Amino acid sequence: MTQTLTQNKVEAASDLSYKPFQRRNISSRAFSFLAALFAVIAVLPLILVLGYVLVQGGSKISLGLLTQLPPPPGFEDGGIANAIVGTLVVTAIAALIAVPVGVGGGVFLAEYSRSGWFAQFIRFGTNVLAGVPSIIAGVFIYGTIVTSRILFGNAYSAVAGGMALAVLMIPTMIKTTDEGLKLVPDDLRRGALGVGASRFVTVVRITLPTALTPIATGVVLGIARAAGETAPLIFTALFSPFWSDLLTPEGIFAPIATLSVMIYNFAIMPYEFHNELAWAASFVLVVMILALNLLSRWLAQFAAKQTTSYVK
Repeated sequence: MTQTLTQNKVEAASDLSYKPFQRRNISSRAFSFLAALFAVIAVLPLILVLGYVLVQGGSKISLGLLTQLPPPPGFEDGGIANAIVGTLVVTAIAALIAVPVGVGGGVFLAEYSRSGWFAQFIRFGTNVLAGVPSIIAGVFIYGTIVTSRILFGNAYSAVAGGMALAVLMIPTMIKTTDEGLKLVPDDLRRGALGVGASRFVTVVRITLPTALTPIATGVVLGIARAAGETAPLIFTALFSPFWSDLLTPEGIFAPIATLSVMIYNFAIMPYEFHNELAWAASFVLVVMILALNLLSRWLAQFAAKQTTSYVK
C-alpha cells in the first residue's frame, strides 16, 4: 500500500514537471516571443526619434543659444530664447483658461449630474473633442477670434494661441477630474452631509482635496498634450523674431514666438544654421514635454500610494 502511494506521488510529480518539447509549451514560447517582438517594434520608433533629436539637437545647446534672439536669414549668430519664453507664456495662458473649465466640468459631472442626460452628452462631447485634430482647434479660434479682431482690435496674439491650446487641454482635464472624483469614497460625502455641510462645502473641503493628486495629474497631462502643438499656433499666435513686451498688456495681444512654430519655420529654410536652431529647439521642446510627463507619472504613483494607505 505504501509503495503504491509512493509510486503514485512520483508519477504525479513527473506529470507536473515542465516538459519543454510539448506542443503547448512550444506554442507558448513562440507566442511569448512574438509578443515581445511586437512590443519592441512599438517602442523602437519612439527610441529612434528621441535618440535622433538628442544627438542632433543636444550637441547644439549652449548658453548663447538659450539667451539670444533668432538671427535674420543668412546670419549665423543667435538663439531661441524668445521662443522658449513664448512657449511658456502661451502654455500658461492656455492653462489659466483650461484649468477652471476642465476641473469645473469634471466636478459637475462627478458630483452634481452623474447619470443625467446632460452629463452623458458632456461626456460624449468630451470624448469626441479629445479625438479632434489639433488643426481644427486652430481653425476654430482663427475664424472666431483672429479674423474678427475681437481682442481689442488685435488679430494674431499670444491670447489667441492660448485659447486654441485650451480647447485641446479641456477634454483631458474634464475626464481625469471626473475619474479622480469617482475614486473618492462615498462614505466621506455622506459623513460630511450628515454633520450638516452643504454639497458645495463637501466638494470644496472634502472631495476636491482628497482627489487633488489625480486632478493635478490630469492638469499636467493636458499641458503636456498641448505644449508641443504647432498647427493651432500657426493660425493664432503666428510668430515673432523679437522679444515680446510681456510687461505691458499689449504684449500678450501681439504675435509671439513659440518653439513648435520656430521648428516649423526654421526646418524648411535653406540655411544650415537655421536648420541647426530647429534641431536645438526640438531638443528643448522634447525635454520640456518629457519633464511634464515624468511629473504626471510621479503624481500618479503618489496618488496610488495614497489610495493604498487609505485602504489599509
